[in-house]
Amino acid sequence: MKKAILFLLFLMYTAITFSQGAMKTRKWRKSELDTLVKAQALFEDQNYVMALPLFEKMQQNHPKEMYLKYILGICGLYRSDYHERALELLLQVYEKNKKAADIEYDIARAYHYNYKFDEALVMIDKFVKKKGTSESGKKDAQQLVEYCNNAKKLVASPVDAQITNAGNIINTVNSEYVPVISSDEQVMIFTYRGDESTGGKQNASNQPDEMGIYYEDVFVTHMENGSWVTPSGIGSNINTNVHDAAIAISNDGQKLFIFRDNGFDGGDIYLSKLKGDSWSEPEKLKGEVNSSSWEGSASLSADERTLYFSSEASGGSGGKDLYKANLMPDGSWGNIRNLGPTINTSLDDDAPFIHPDGKTLLYSSKGLNSMGGFDIFKTQLNVADSSWSTPENMGYPINTPDDDIYFVLAANGTRGYYASGKSGGYGLQDIYSVDVSKVMKPAPVFMLSGITTVDKKPVEADLKVIVESTSSVYKEFKSNSLSGAYLVNLPPGANYKVTFSLKDYPSQTISVEALALKDFTEKKVNVNFEMPKDTIPKTDSLLAKSDSAKAKAAGPIDIGNSSKEGLEFKVQIAAYNLPKNYKYDKLKGLGKVEKLLLEDGITRFTIGGAFKTLNEAIAHKEKVRAAGQSDAFVTAIYNGKRVYLEELEKLGLIPPQTK
Repeated sequence: MKKAILFLLFLMYTAITFSQGAMKTRKWRKSELDTLVKAQALFEDQNYVMALPLFEKMQQNHPKEMYLKYILGICGLYRSDYHERALELLLQVYEKNKKAADIEYDIARAYHYNYKFDEALVMIDKFVKKKGTSESGKKDAQQLVEYCNNAKKLVASPVDAQITNAGNIINTVNSEYVPVISSDEQVMIFTYRGDESTGGKQNASNQPDEMGIYYEDVFVTHMENGSWVTPSGIGSNINTNVHDAAIAISNDGQKLFIFRDNGFDGGDIYLSKLKGDSWSEPEKLKGEVNSSSWEGSASLSADERTLYFSSEASGGSGGKDLYKANLMPDGSWGNIRNLGPTINTSLDDDAPFIHPDGKTLLYSSKGLNSMGGFDIFKTQLNVADSSWSTPENMGYPINTPDDDIYFVLAANGTRGYYASGKSGGYGLQDIYSVDVSKVMKPAPVFMLSGITTVDKKPVEADLKVIVESTSSVYKEFKSNSLSGAYLVNLPPGANYKVTFSLKDYPSQTISVEALALKDFTEKKVNVNFEMPKDTIPKTDSLLAKSDSAKAKAAGPIDIGNSSKEGLEFKVQIAAYNLPKNYKYDKLKGLGKVEKLLLEDGITRFTIGGAFKTLNEAIAHKEKVRAAGQSDAFVTAIYNGKRVYLEELEKLGLIPPQTK
C-alpha cells in the first residue's frame, strides 16, 4: 500500500512537471514500481547521476514512454559522457510536447554541452520569451548566454595543449577525480567513488543499500620506472564509510589535506601526516579556516606557511570564495583574508592550487569569461603589493562547456593533472594529464631532494632552510622516518643554506644558489651522517687490553701506569664539526668540561682534565659512564695531536699490546 501511494504521488508529480499528463503505461511490474519510486527519490534529491541508470533501464523497457525520455534527458545533462544522448532524448520530447516544463532551457543546455552554441542561443531566446518563465529562470538563461558567447570565442582560438588520459591503471568504469600530486610527480593521491569504496553502496544513513550510492574514498598510486602502479585505498585511518575526499598534498607528499562532512558543519578540511608509510588519523585543521559553513578545497604553499582554501562563509563575493590563511606560531591557522574582487566573483570560485614558485595561482571559477560551469584560470601574485593579476582563462581544449576543476601543476611547470567525464574515457570521470608547456610558464624553482641515511640505512633527519641574505628561516621540516626521503622547492631570487641535523651526529650544510635562477632546476643530494672517527667506539682500542674482560683476565699491562713526556690522556664525551651547546648537567662533580679544538677542525668535549697515565684516565672514564654518559671513552693526545693506539706503538711510546 505504501509503495502504491508513493507511485500515485509520483504520477501526480509527472503530471505537473510534464504538463500533458502522466505516463501512458498503465501496467507496471512490481520490480519496475520499486525502481521508479527509488529513481524519483534520487532525482528529487538532485542525485541525477545515480538516478540516471535506473531511469535508463526503465526507458529501455518502455522505449515509447515520453516522460522517461524527458527525465532521462535531464539526468544526462549532469553526466558529461551522456550529453549527446541527452540532447537526442530532449529533442524527441520537444517534438511531441513543447509544453514540458523548462524544456527549451534544458535543450539549450544540451546544445551548449555539445558545442552547438548558436542553436543553444536560439533555444534560450524561446525560453525567455515563453509565457510563465520565472525571473530566476531568466537569470539562469542570461548566464547561459554569456557561457555560449565566451565558448564561441575560446573554441575559435584553441590553445596548444596536449591532453592525455592517465590510462586504465588509474582510471576505471567508476569515478576517479581530484588528483593531487607531489611536486616531483612521484606520488598521486585522488578521490575514488565506485565498487571498491568502503561500505559499498549505502543509503543516506550509511547503511548498506543496493539502491544506494558509493561514498568517496581516497586512493594512492606511485610512479615506478616512468609508470603509475595500480592504485589502492590509502588506509583505514583515512577511508571510512562516509565521504572522504583528497583535496591537497604538500610539495614533498608528506602532508595530505582531506575533506570530510560529518553532517553538522557543512564539511571541513582535515590534515593527515605520513609517518613512514602510514597516514595518521586526520585531524580537523586548528584555527580559523573551518567555519560553520562549507570549506572543501585547499592548497599549501611550498614553505608550508600559507594555506589557500575555498569557503562558503558569509561576507564573500557570493557562493564559494577563495581565501588564504597564515600558519601561526602555535601551529594553528589564522589571519584569514579574502583574495579579493580580482579573483572572486558573484558565482562560485573554487579549487585553488598555488604552484611551488609561490606566485602562480590556478583555480576554477563559474564567473569571469568561463565557457560553461567551472573553468580553470591562472593569475600571478605581485609580491611587492600582494595584488593579483587579472585572471586568464586557460583556454580550450583544457576548458570545456562542462565543469573543469581541480587542476594541479608539477613543479617543473610543464604538466598538469585534472579530472573530466568527457566522452572516450574509461568511466564516469577519469584523470587526465595535460602538457601546458606552450600555454603557461610559472617562475622557475629549485627542487632539492634526496635521502638521509646513517650507514646507508634511512633515518628521519631534521632539515632547516635559511635564506642566506637575511638569515631568516624559509622552512623547517623532517625527512621521512622510513625512507629517509626529503624534498623542498626553493623559489628564485635568493640563495639558501640547507642544514641537515641528526641527534649525536655532526650537522651537515649545503648551499643552494637560486638568486638568478632562470629555469626549473632539480638536484638530488643524499646525506649520510657519520660519526667522526674519534667518537666511534673503536677509539676505545687505546684501552683494548686493559678496559675489556679479556684484558682483565690477562692482568694489568705496562702501558696502564706508564707516562711519557708530551703524552696525555683525556676522557672525551662528545665531538662536533660545529661546536654546539652541549648539555652535561648529569656530569656535575666529575671535573671541568673543556672544549678541545685540534688541527682537524673537530671540537671535542672532554671532562676531568688531562691524565698522565692510561689507568688514571680509565678510572675516570668509568665514573663518567656510571653517571650516565655511556659512550664516554679515553682519547690520547701526543704533542697536541690526536693519536691512536697503533700510532703510539709505532712511535715506541708504549710497548706492543698482547693480541
